[in-house]
Amino acid sequence: MCTFILLLLLGQVSPTPLADDMAEPTCLDWTDSVPGGGAASVVAGQVGWLSCPLLPSSVHSTSHAFTWYRLPRGHEEEQPITPSGRLSREGERLWLQPATDADAGLYICKLRNRTSCTKASILLNVLPSNQSQCLALPPPPPRHVPLQEGAELDCPDLEVAAKMADSEPTVTWFHLDPRRKVSEEELLWHSDLEQRGARLHIFVMLDFFQGSFYCWVRYQRRSQELHFSRRLDISAVYPPPLSGKPTILLLAPDDSFPVRRNSEVHLVCRALFPFLNSSWSLFWQVDGVSLDQLTDHHRFSTINRLVSSSYGERTEESVLVIQDFLPADLQLEFNCSAENGRGLSTRCAHLTEEVRLPWEELCCGLAAMLLLTLLLFLIYHVFWLELLLLYRSWFGTDERLWDDKEYDVYISYSRNSEDEDFVLSTLRSVLETQLGYTVCIFDRDSLPGGTITDETLSFVARSRRLLVVVSPGYASQGSQALLELKAGLDSMARGGHLRVILVQYRPVRGQGWVKELRRARLALVLVRWPGDQSQQLTSRFWKRLRVELPLRERSSQEEVGLTRLLPQDIASNPHQLTLPPGASGEAPPTL
Repeated sequence: MCTFILLLLLGQVSPTPLADDMAEPTCLDWTDSVPGGGAASVVAGQVGWLSCPLLPSSVHSTSHAFTWYRLPRGHEEEQPITPSGRLSREGERLWLQPATDADAGLYICKLRNRTSCTKASILLNVLPSNQSQCLALPPPPPRHVPLQEGAELDCPDLEVAAKMADSEPTVTWFHLDPRRKVSEEELLWHSDLEQRGARLHIFVMLDFFQGSFYCWVRYQRRSQELHFSRRLDISAVYPPPLSGKPTILLLAPDDSFPVRRNSEVHLVCRALFPFLNSSWSLFWQVDGVSLDQLTDHHRFSTINRLVSSSYGERTEESVLVIQDFLPADLQLEFNCSAENGRGLSTRCAHLTEEVRLPWEELCCGLAAMLLLTLLLFLIYHVFWLELLLLYRSWFGTDERLWDDKEYDVYISYSRNSEDEDFVLSTLRSVLETQLGYTVCIFDRDSLPGGTITDETLSFVARSRRLLVVVSPGYASQGSQALLELKAGLDSMARGGHLRVILVQYRPVRGQGWVKELRRARLALVLVRWPGDQSQQLTSRFWKRLRVELPLRERSSQEEVGLTRLLPQDIASNPHQLTLPPGASGEAPPTL
């Protein structure tokens, strides 16, 4: 096409047009090089025109024949267009004033002479005669207007229509804001928006003015009123900064990336690009060299994506992926660069080797400790009595080494047949014969003729534990059992190294607890006798009772219930000699 234009300008082609019946050379089809893909659209009832891309309007050629043809839909042969009042040719344009539904089809413009022929095809689509269809026309590139700044809008093709009009065209502007769902026939008036003549003035660009503007052009031609509409898309953008250079927003805290050897490393870089009618790019360099120029470029790759876009400003992200990071890579310099038509911004990423914490080992260790703690808790919850007895046997101290007590246990009980049988046949038997404790029972160990009160107080004072067998009939006012209980509680209160232990032989209702027990039982140890199933020494009752009793290391003499006195013991206590408990109920001889 450039060759033919040059020939036309130089006037070196023959000015004689060709006859229609002259043999025509084969035409070269230039449709593929036509901007817009060789397609056009017009609204039925409006003025439209087709411009042949082979012949600019500024070139007046007399050496080539220029002809328009049409291939209607459903036809196989192209037909020359006969000019009429509605269809006319002006320069390289074919005017349809106005267009109708029957005008749809393929239009062909040819430029030829005796030795050459070129052609271009344009497919014309005729849209239904509805004003809203003008917005369905292929819009021109959007126009960007900075916020808070002014702009002037001119109706496209107004000057072209003025050349065909018999009078001055009139222009009406409309605005369609799709967010407000306002009818496009309604002109949205605003104090910052005003039409002056054919031009629309936007004094201050607001977000409200974004959307589609279209102008409605009317003019007279041959006593006929014609019209057409054009669409303009307006987009608000942020005013560009003074420098207009991109800004790198985020690389990393202190531009430092902790990395691990032999792993995949991701270096993230974000940049803000202000709105400019220019190209832009966000890229990485290693030691000032692009990635594709590196010797091991297969280990490096980038992933770019749009993070956000607002009023023309774009936030882009570029991720540099390094496969199998090596120790030598720590010596390299990684630069993230953002570039547009105003300049270049660069920041350097510093890589530091990550100190690997043994997270797996720590987690496993903590899990093992937690499991062990839970296991120990369960063991203690189930076997706490056995553990206490074991601890006492290893670390406990025999109280006989530092006190002057004579008895380990003094048993206080209700004097009736049932409680007395339990005390003598069960408690006494196990404590003395199997556990090796020295047990004091008043009815058995007291001397005839003595004062009950004095002897009771004396026995309690010489005992390390007071074992109170609680039952419904225990400790009536004035009884000996109540005296024994009061003596034990007074001894505990004075710090006399006596501890009171409650053994509940039979259940006692709330009113059955005497006043002294009701006050002190919250601080006393209560061991319940569950029944005959606790006869065995390995039962929980005896283990619980042994925890409260003094620590006793049994000897062979204690197992048989005998007590030997050394000569020096006899000399120091010449007044009486006590036989082993339970050996005889008679009064001991006096030395």
